[in-house]
Amino acid sequence: MTTLRVIVDEVLTEVPDGTSRYSLELTRQLIATAPRGCDVEGIIAAHDDKDRLLLDQVLPGLAGLQSLPVGSRELRLAWQMGVKLPVGGGLIHAPSLLAPLFKHKGRGTLEQTTVTVHDVSAYTAPDAVGVVEAAWQKAMVKRARKFADAIVVPTHAVAEQLDEVARLGDRIRVIGGAPSDTLRVPADADARAAALRLPERYVATVSSLDPRRGLRELIAAMAHPLMNGTPLVVVGPEEFRGEHVATVAMEAGLPEGRVRALGTLGDSDLAVVLSRASVFAYPNLISGFGLPVVEAMRFGTPVVHSDDPAVAEVAFGAGVAVPREDAAGYPERLAQAISAVLADGAVRDRLRFAGMDRAAAFSWQDSAERVWALHAEL
Repeated sequence: MTTLRVIVDEVLTEVPDGTSRYSLELTRQLIATAPRGCDVEGIIAAHDDKDRLLLDQVLPGLAGLQSLPVGSRELRLAWQMGVKLPVGGGLIHAPSLLAPLFKHKGRGTLEQTTVTVHDVSAYTAPDAVGVVEAAWQKAMVKRARKFADAIVVPTHAVAEQLDEVARLGDRIRVIGGAPSDTLRVPADADARAAALRLPERYVATVSSLDPRRGLRELIAAMAHPLMNGTPLVVVGPEEFRGEHVATVAMEAGLPEGRVRALGTLGDSDLAVVLSRASVFAYPNLISGFGLPVVEAMRFGTPVVHSDDPAVAEVAFGAGVAVPREDAAGYPERLAQAISAVLADGAVRDRLRFAGMDRAAAFSWQDSAERVWALHAEL
């Protein structure tokens, strides 16, 4: 029996994010697509029985779960400093930079380690990432350059950016994500829409006030006269480093209620918000993939997005791309693009069908099968 051992500690993060979702969805499909004679085990830091039970529930089918003798924070530091912990050998797959990167037998053997780099924000936007986090990511990329057998990235754009800062050569593999199978419009959609107090017509976004996300620019765009009072519904954290979405909206001159921050939602509520939006806006200034773009397209919602290379690669012409250059004029260009889509039914129909066709190209099953193929290749 060949065992693929996946680092799943980030599935247990206190505040779910894109990395934790990626780790969860990919591991689920690695279990489901395991070739004959192969199985999947999990590796986590020291957690209590409650967390271990949660993993059993969200990742049924794991052949085993190994707990390391240190907590999550200590594990990050230990692996950053090159401290070896008893993880054993074999095939190890890390869905993030949290990985045991040490000297090992490597390619052509059953002892190999692959690591995932989701973006290069630590290099391009260290202030937004945070000094400590950026330093950790850079240190782990250096270890990956030295010890990883392969480095997975979500887009070709990230592959090019990463190669510029780390020179990883032919070890880079592009394997993207996909919408979750659980992201579906529920039978009680009307009741959920009423409970969320969704307007009849609105622009939706999945974002935060992290400067990389472009939410501040989008809120400024909503204040433009072209938007004609259209509400903005924001899914995501309501606060970032002490700043609140409501405060930013007020400073932009928007009346109370024009911007509605719903916080983080479960899949059923998120599906309702995305499917009923008139337009989905994704103004990210820096991105590694742009999963919310694909999620909105799955429901046929017209998408307006930034021209960030990774987002443009994912959208592949199925949305309206807005140039980010000339930062001062970006909010107005967003307003022009969104208002043009809102005003033209033919454009909305074209984007609806183009988006659904594009979204069909993304599958977690395909991503998992490519991970298995990568390990077989190594």
